[in-house]
Amino acid sequence: MRASLIQVAVDEGESTASRRARVASLVRDQAGVADLVMLPELWTTGAFAYQRFADEAEPIDGPTHETMAKAASDAGVWLHAGSIPERDPDGSLYNTSLLFSPSGELTAAYRKIHRFGFDQGEAVLMGAGTELRTVRLAGTTAGLATCYDLRFPELFRGLVDAGAEVLLLSAGWPERRRAHWTLLAQARAVENQAFVLACGTAGTHAGVPQAGHSIVVDPWGEVLAQAGAEEEVLTVEFDPAKVATVREQFPALKDRVLGLAAPLR
Repeated sequence: MRASLIQVAVDEGESTASRRARVASLVRDQAGVADLVMLPELWTTGAFAYQRFADEAEPIDGPTHETMAKAASDAGVWLHAGSIPERDPDGSLYNTSLLFSPSGELTAAYRKIHRFGFDQGEAVLMGAGTELRTVRLAGTTAGLATCYDLRFPELFRGLVDAGAEVLLLSAGWPERRRAHWTLLAQARAVENQAFVLACGTAGTHAGVPQAGHSIVVDPWGEVLAQAGAEEEVLTVEFDPAKVATVREQFPALKDRVLGLAAPLR
């Protein structure tokens, strides 16, 4: 499988509509290059631009859905379109990730479970998701997670229990905690014996410099590729079948004693 992580820079001088069109063009550029394309968290608004969430919120089938579905179909790729500020019909807001098939069909939507902010920002402005999400794509099972989720290993254990071999995480991670970003991505890969593909943003969101450094980690914790700090497209080839090989060679997951639960969807 070949994956392209598009590390979008959020420039506050660029309108949401312009950025949507620009990012759609970047996705189309991956036709024939990648099987899977990933975008970051809240790239339409900026992950720390809390004051814009309500004004920029859209229904799940809104303009970002429409634009990204068309881009996925045009490129013929699986597209993890990052996340949007979703407005539910009841008026509630959620940080929701969208995943499209190569035909442009929405195959999964994941509402972020762990909201960042410590009783401020996202933590009070948005509702919390309640369900894990996995999806079959390109011959493997992928589990979805978003940014702050990376700090909660039990979420990823639940995804593995549901069959995940590849863990897809979109983020708007701050530069001041970039060391944690790399460390935790490798930890989630090692402890779950899974690939981790983590796509972050570049630029500055509401005065908060972003870490960038999108990363792909294999089931042994080895970094296969990592981006720099600026906007770029990080493309890497990997074999999801390696997950089964690693789990057979070093069957640590079979030795679990604590935290066992019925598989979650």
